[in-house]
Amino acid sequence: MPTIQQLSPSVVNKIAAGEVIERPASVLKELLENSVDAGATRIDVTLEKGGSDVIRVADNGCGIAVEELPLAVASHATSKIRSADDLFSVMTLGFRGEALASIAEVSRLVIRSRTADAESGAELEIVGGAASPVQPIGCPVGTTIEVRNLFFNTPVRHKFMRSPQTEMGHSIEAVTRLALAHPHIHFTLSHNSRTIHDLPPVATIRGRIAAFFGDELADDLIEVASDSDGVTLSGFVANPMHSRATGRMQYLFLNGRAIRDRALQHALGEAYRGLLLTGRQPICFLRLEMPADLVDVNVHPTKQEVRFQDSGRLYSLLLGTLRTKFLSTDLQARGATPAAMGPNRFQTDEAASGASELVSWAKEQLGRQTAEQLRAPIETNDTRRSISPWQATGREPLSLHRIDGPAALPFEMGRPVGGFDIGQNTETAPREAMSEDRGRERPGSLESQNALQVHNRYLVVETDAGIEVIDQHALHERILYEQIREKVLAGGLESQKLLVPEPVDLTATEAAIALEHANVLAQLGVEIQPFGGETVLVSSYPAMLSNLSPAEVLRDLVEKLLAGGRQPEARDLVDELLHMIACKAAVKFGDRLTTEEVDSLLSQRHLAQDQHHCPHGRPTALVFTREDLDRQFKRI
Repeated sequence: MPTIQQLSPSVVNKIAAGEVIERPASVLKELLENSVDAGATRIDVTLEKGGSDVIRVADNGCGIAVEELPLAVASHATSKIRSADDLFSVMTLGFRGEALASIAEVSRLVIRSRTADAESGAELEIVGGAASPVQPIGCPVGTTIEVRNLFFNTPVRHKFMRSPQTEMGHSIEAVTRLALAHPHIHFTLSHNSRTIHDLPPVATIRGRIAAFFGDELADDLIEVASDSDGVTLSGFVANPMHSRATGRMQYLFLNGRAIRDRALQHALGEAYRGLLLTGRQPICFLRLEMPADLVDVNVHPTKQEVRFQDSGRLYSLLLGTLRTKFLSTDLQARGATPAAMGPNRFQTDEAASGASELVSWAKEQLGRQTAEQLRAPIETNDTRRSISPWQATGREPLSLHRIDGPAALPFEMGRPVGGFDIGQNTETAPREAMSEDRGRERPGSLESQNALQVHNRYLVVETDAGIEVIDQHALHERILYEQIREKVLAGGLESQKLLVPEPVDLTATEAAIALEHANVLAQLGVEIQPFGGETVLVSSYPAMLSNLSPAEVLRDLVEKLLAGGRQPEARDLVDELLHMIACKAAVKFGDRLTTEEVDSLLSQRHLAQDQHHCPHGRPTALVFTREDLDRQFKRI
């Protein structure tokens, strides 16, 4: 029978190192946090081979007294807290007292430190957990910690270390987070005797963002600020034209600590809903300041996960602040000319491809196509009579697609959609802000009578600032989406009753999911009932889709319900169905429009709250200034 025995301090520290010290970047993070807590105004980081050989962090903080050096590397010894009650008011980055003990156990560690009132410094060396006596040494005020040969005595951990380039990337990320969270501190980073970053103190993080990610992103940032009962939100979010495939550039800081919180990241995604393409993630650099007793940071040894006392309130604050800011901000996509674009890893593919074709459009179309040609009738092969494109496609003119009523409301979380509670209550933008935004004169107002349709796809419009190239389908889809959304929120969309219900044969899975969500479909104008087996009866469907068969409408809706392979959330479900209906009802990419139809489309543009992006996140238009055009034609 095995006996129970007490583990040695060395084994305990190695176990702790497995949680806290994952790679060189983990060591660097802990050392940087200690320097910040020590009140340093300058921190110098030196790495060799990505940190696997050498990690050196030198600061000008308060230093460590000679008699306390052995305690600094002892397990659960810290100057940050004194009692259990202090865990509920932690304002420092570190407090657990595990990091240095864990690092010393799996590396060759040297600490040199001096306090301001000491005549000389002291040095302590620990190799694999075995400490040498403290020695006097000459050094400046502050602390320098050098970590060599990480995991030299734990070959299993050392085997899983990546290449120096990979480890260096993680180390740069650790420096980035601390430098963004504390812009008042001077940071330097060197690797293999080469300076990577030299970051002097700045007033705001915008300068730090430019240093890490480039001026183009920094210049397009949108500043946000909000305060609610002692909780302050501030920082920057990126214009939707800048996005990433992952959420790695979502920096959230709580009281100077970089954190990851799924609820806040979800709120961020909701704020950008409809402004980004599917699969793209927004970019943010946001700071939260709140009393320490409202958050628990003692959740995980890495201290990146926290628990909020009122997470719903923070969710509402973030979502409401960003949506209100977006309503008062010009988010129109700017067309970058080829000479000005350069390598831009943040720009969407749509914006880049649209810009590269601008000059060819102007040369080819402005010379060939006239307003009279746009008004030319379409002749059918059989009758040779003039009919409008709308008659040829079976749709009504654009002007008849207008859904009368007040300005469309934002699709707020917490608003019932046909009896469905579609999320938590959130603080959304005030109605007055939306009305003011819609009535505001937008820069470069459109002169719709001068609009020119190009390739039956785009509308080229002269504005005060230059020209604007509009995606006809994307714009019409956005207008219809918001009008349909308003109708759904008001109680239902106009539906067309069938004189005789139409049976639709589905698969067993499709029939089950359709009947399960029958109430949601009814709010969208599609009423169904079981008919036996896998057949359902469609008794009504949206009037605006009268050119489509009821079976086609139902099958497309069911396909949306089944998309993703999981049970959809009510809000996402309704939103996706609204997207689909608006997309099917809108003019298509390639439809030829008459002059009256173009004017009707442009005249309804100001009614859309987010008219700069279609519901799927694509830009509805690209703006090219006169300076952009002059530069292309070598006049600048």
